Amino acid sequence: MILTIALIGMAVIAALGLRGRRGTHDLAEWTVGGRNFGKSATWFLQAGEGFTTFTFLGVANRTFIGGATATYAIPYIPLSYIGVYFLGPRLWRLAKENEYLTQADYFADRYRSPLFGKLVALIGVVFLLPYLQLQITGLGTIVQLVTGSRSSGNWSMAIATGLMVAFVLWSGIRGIASTAYLKDALMILAMVVLVIAVPAHFAGGVGDMFHEIRRSAPQLLTVPLNDGPAGSNWWISGVLISAIGSAFFTLPHLWPPLLASRDEQVIRSNNTWLPLYQVVIILPIIVGFTGLLAKFHGYHVPPGGVLLWLAGESLPKWMIGVIAVAAAAAAMVPAAAISLGISSLVARNLIPLRGERARLALNHGTVIVVAGLTLLLAVHRPSALADLLLLTFSGLAQTAPAFLAALGDRRWLDKYPAMAGLLSGIAVVAWAEIGKHAAALHNISSGIVGLVVNLAVCVVAQTLWTMIRKRTAPGATAPAETGVRAAEK
Repeated sequence: MILTIALIGMAVIAALGLRGRRGTHDLAEWTVGGRNFGKSATWFLQAGEGFTTFTFLGVANRTFIGGATATYAIPYIPLSYIGVYFLGPRLWRLAKENEYLTQADYFADRYRSPLFGKLVALIGVVFLLPYLQLQITGLGTIVQLVTGSRSSGNWSMAIATGLMVAFVLWSGIRGIASTAYLKDALMILAMVVLVIAVPAHFAGGVGDMFHEIRRSAPQLLTVPLNDGPAGSNWWISGVLISAIGSAFFTLPHLWPPLLASRDEQVIRSNNTWLPLYQVVIILPIIVGFTGLLAKFHGYHVPPGGVLLWLAGESLPKWMIGVIAVAAAAAAMVPAAAISLGISSLVARNLIPLRGERARLALNHGTVIVVAGLTLLLAVHRPSALADLLLLTFSGLAQTAPAFLAALGDRRWLDKYPAMAGLLSGIAVVAWAEIGKHAAALHNISSGIVGLVVNLAVCVVAQTLWTMIRKRTAPGATAPAETGVRAAEK
């Protein structure tokens, strides 16, 4: 019964996505929808980034393992909306004037360097692949947990991926927008039901649950002030790097929703109120604390599927089916946005073919290949991209300095110093995450440390580059002072 409801829900999600298509497609229409999305469509496209499989699996699991440390997931998205409110309109104007479709378009144009654009596109594709696999693997895990069948999880991944590819190819960003409405409605419904039913079943209510946690393990209600793996260093730096990543548009798949906006007022209006939307993230944290209480009472709660196990113990099967549909939507819609982000980088920047039809064919072929590859890895080698996933957020955050340096009328960095800083920051993140050196950094986010190195390299390299340019071209003005449109010699 649960699997049947989940499969029907997936089909409904895909049907809504397929209905989103309007008119004929070129790459611009497919990627940014003619730049005419109003407040509601843009709202749900942006807000949807906060509701992924991480909401169902990660937040409650983190609470179950570390208590209040999971609260880092609450403030960073509202903080990032402050940056989007102030920077988004400027970026939207530049994108409309210069016809940007991707993050890499911005870097190629503002630094007058196709090479820089290709570098950013390559980094984006490589680091988004594991994030895409996470969504697909998460969906399979969710279905497996609610049905108790591994084969059901694998079949669900395959079906959901196929349906997602179908509506993305047919409708592009309009299809994603059409499904985002249903996804958010289901997510909010599921979380409200869970936060009422689960604490009531195990503790008599939310208040009683927290009173018992305070009596039994009060240390779980605070973040320890230390440099341990779940201490204050980790919490503060985790909030900062996550906020920086979203506020400064470092994730390539966040660009199309912004560029699709009708005008600057849409961006400002939505980002005024979107922080309130993220209150929903508190709900899986409450459910995670209920899992801790259930553990104290002797229940064998699986640490990798706390929320869904608690749902199975508290709700009727038909409602668990609805929860599974919400979880499927939380995987399919973000996966669609990530696929769009990856394919547009390939077709627009990495392999820019001549002719609109050829570019669109390459774009669609990339969606199929990328989705198929990540599905195969999710089924047969679910941990194959695990190390790269560690780099996704901290690594992509290294594009922030170069992004900010070129956003104004005056560009503060030349292309080579900016690229040197970017690569240096990514190298630091790779050393810390893949090399397992987090303890050497006192559990400060590797992304923050990488940004410090990134900025230092940018400053030193820019100073040296300016000195070299002055010596080789006496009387010439430093390129960082000539404006973005100045030709580089």
